[in-house]
Amino acid sequence: MNETKQLKKDANRVLKATSRTFYIPISRLSQELQEAVGSAYLCMRAIDEIEDHEDLPTDVKTTLLRETALQMRGTFSGAAYQALIAPYANQLPEVTLRLAEWIAYCPTGIRAKVLESTAEMAEGMAVWAERDWTVETEADLDEYTYYVAGLVGVMLSDIWYWKAGIVTDKQQAIGFGRGLQAVNILRNQQEDAERGVGYFPPGWTTETMFTYAQDNLAEADLYLASIPKETTIYEFCKIPLALAHGTLDALARGKEKLSRPEVLKIVGSAVLKR
Repeated sequence: MNETKQLKKDANRVLKATSRTFYIPISRLSQELQEAVGSAYLCMRAIDEIEDHEDLPTDVKTTLLRETALQMRGTFSGAAYQALIAPYANQLPEVTLRLAEWIAYCPTGIRAKVLESTAEMAEGMAVWAERDWTVETEADLDEYTYYVAGLVGVMLSDIWYWKAGIVTDKQQAIGFGRGLQAVNILRNQQEDAERGVGYFPPGWTTETMFTYAQDNLAEADLYLASIPKETTIYEFCKIPLALAHGTLDALARGKEKLSRPEVLKIVGSAVLKR
């Protein structure tokens, strides 16, 4: 029992350290949903840290991502995973090193779906690492944003159905994740450019990417509307979506990001009054 409590404590600490945006709505879910969504986020963040690592060579990234996916599609073994990452353990962050524990933290009833989605994400990330994250067309952008974010929407929908019987539209779920990612691309474009990375297809302007983000956020709005308003699941989805809309508005006004008071105001208006 003490080990279980410690794992929950560690999961919440790492969640808070890696994404305050998602930590807030996760912390307001029911206990089992906290465990399901929290573990799913940590699993996906674990492989994302491999894809984003600045020092790992591309061939190492693709090997780690594909081998991890293979393990997830089979019988995942913590010992086998530790053996896989052992040569790079001193370079990888805690969230990646402890992937086996995040999987164990996930409720057994939804664990297979979380593993399936995370494996698909890892495989997609490996392909994009090999392509040096080169976006040539809108179709490329759609593919990239599907693997890094749209899949999150799909996985969340699986969790909502498992726990609450809520049925959502898959394309709208993808739009939910893709819209949040498109806003991040706009917000981080200068930082990405400084490290030689860009997700704008040739010929696209900031205005074009704004339209892309707005189109996908419109799908996200429909996704949110399909979830019962009195549920914490609705609140969970509404908070990051409201922040994405607010960030897009701030960028349109020439600001780099939302101010802390603006963030608090948006979150405050999005939470359920209980």
